[in-house]
Parts: sequence; structure tokens; C-alpha cells
Amino acid sequence: MQNSNIQKRSGQAGRIEELFRTGDLPDEELIQLIGQREPDSAEQLFEKARIRQQENFGHAVYLRGLIEFTNYCRNDCLYCGIRRSNRNCERYHLTKEQILDCCGKGYALDFRTFVLQGGEDMSYSDEEICGIVSEIKQQFPDCAVTLSIGERSRESYQKYFDAGADRYLLRHETADPEHYSRLHPKELSLENRTRCLFDLKEIGYQVGAGMMLQSPYQTIYHILADLRFLQSLRPDMIGIGPFIPHQDTPFKDEPAGTSELTLFMIGILRLMFPKALIPATTALGSIDPLGRERGILAGANVVMPNLSPSTVRDKYLLYDGKICTGDEAAECRFCMQSRIESVGYEVQVGRGDAPGFAGH
Repeated sequence: MQNSNIQKRSGQAGRIEELFRTGDLPDEELIQLIGQREPDSAEQLFEKARIRQQENFGHAVYLRGLIEFTNYCRNDCLYCGIRRSNRNCERYHLTKEQILDCCGKGYALDFRTFVLQGGEDMSYSDEEICGIVSEIKQQFPDCAVTLSIGERSRESYQKYFDAGADRYLLRHETADPEHYSRLHPKELSLENRTRCLFDLKEIGYQVGAGMMLQSPYQTIYHILADLRFLQSLRPDMIGIGPFIPHQDTPFKDEPAGTSELTLFMIGILRLMFPKALIPATTALGSIDPLGRERGILAGANVVMPNLSPSTVRDKYLLYDGKICTGDEAAECRFCMQSRIESVGYEVQVGRGDAPGFAGH
């Protein structure tokens, strides 16, 4: 048994070294690396990931100011706390003036990227979204605007881009069609989600994709499919996080994902996509008090403190146990800076564009 464990660790070390050297592994090797991970191999992976991280970004960690501007959503995804059928969700949406006020407070705190995130709230017309984006760009011309508002038509995406939107975040969640269908209502499809992502790339956005780890029914083969999909898309940003159940969803009794797998996958993503912007997410911090710090040490280089008004933060609950729902913007900002500095990294003030992008 001892010899078997030694061989197993040796195999893991060899796979990590090969991944570090080439940025890829054959399918079976990736499956073994992820499926047989151990604490020793994780530490080796993180060490290699930090080398790649620092080669491309130094010790910089980029701040994004998150504005959760609406929790209305037309969709009924089985895992999401703001799903259409959740009647216990207290709905809100912010006006343009409220959004601009959040941006003004964020700008004073040195944020130079604003992320407008919400459910698929169709009460905002394309013209209103464009008006919000263009006003932000007019008032804060040295800032980037990121949208994260779900699946839209190519024509809508083009309008937002023409209005000044720089980036778009749209997690694919899972790259396996059957698995996708078990997490979403029948009117949603992986085919359309994929179409959206490639449309966004073709238009010229800095594009973010990513997956949910340890969601119900997920297997290691689904994770492999996610990695291969990301290789085909080549996104500028990759956001991953653990599944966390919400009490008002059909998956309320499903087990939550772990920080251990999430961190391991951040390390793998850093080696496979050395120039990607990879966040240490709020979800990771919600299941592990030191999750965001550990995420940075595993290869992440983005954090997204919340700029939403404190009066609405506890209403934007995609999952149970979300952290920082009562904090003010400045509290989130300086808490995050302190956390970043505690692990030997530093906040980078600026837009923090993906390598190769010069702005919009």
C-alpha cells in the first residue's frame, strides 16, 4: 500500500510538471490529476501556478467594483436563488442614477472597472442599458465597464459594445449538454449559451466564461469537457466557483462544493491559461473564511468587492451564506486590500485589461 501511494504521488508530480511545461495534458492524464489530487500535489501545483501568475502579472491583483443592479430574472435555473419562481426573493432594480452613484463612490475608492451584474431583467431595454453604459464612460472615461446580464441577441451585444462596454461575463456553467439540461429549465440550452460567448468574442469584447464546480450530477468527465471548451473559446477571463445550495431552490438539499477542489482547479487553469484573468470569487470566500487569499496563492489575480448599496445586498442572494452583504463599499474595498497584502500581493489600481487589450 505504501509503494502504491508513493507511485501515485510520483505520478501526480510528473503530471504537474508536464502541465507546467506544456500547458496541457492528454484527457486521461488530466482526469487522473484532478481525480487523484492530494495535499502534497496541490501544494506543488500552487507553487507552479504562482510562477506563471507572477511571470505574467507580477504580484498585482486587480480590483473590480461589483454593482448588482437587479435581482429580477426571467429564467428559472434550478440552482439559483433569484430564479423566477422564487417567491421569497424580495425583488429590486436600481435606477441609472443609483448605478452612477455607486460608480462615483467606487471611483473615489480607486476602482477603475465597474461590473454591472444582474439577472436577465428584461425591464431594462437595450436603449436603457446603452444609456447607462455610455453615461458611465462619459463620467469616468478612464474606467472599463463590464456587463454580466446573461443571454441576449448578437444585435443587443453589438449595441452595448458600441455604447462603450468593454467586457462581458457569461459563465457557461457546464460544457456537457445533458448536464446543462439537468441544471436549467428546458427553454435554456448550452447551444445558445455557447453561441452567445462566441458572438461576444467576435464583436470584440474581453470575454469571461467559467463553470460551477461540484454542482448536482457533475462528474470529473464534465470538468474535463469544461477545460476543453475553454481551450476552444480562449476567454480573457475565467471565473469558477463551488456550487452552494440556496434554500428556495430544488437543489436546496444537495451538498455544497468544496474550496479544496475549487483551489485545485484555479491552479490548473493558471497553468493552462497563463495570461487569463482569474478571480478569487465571493463564493469561494463564502465557503472558506480564507478562500480569497488562498485563491490568490493558487493562481487567481482578480477580486470583486461589492459596490452595491448596502440596502440591497442581502437581496442579491444566488446561494445561501453569501459574505459581505451588510458592508459599505469602503469597508469592502479596504478589507480586500488588507487581505491581498496579507499574502504578499498588492492591489493594482487601473483598468486591469486582459493582456493584449489596449482599451475600448
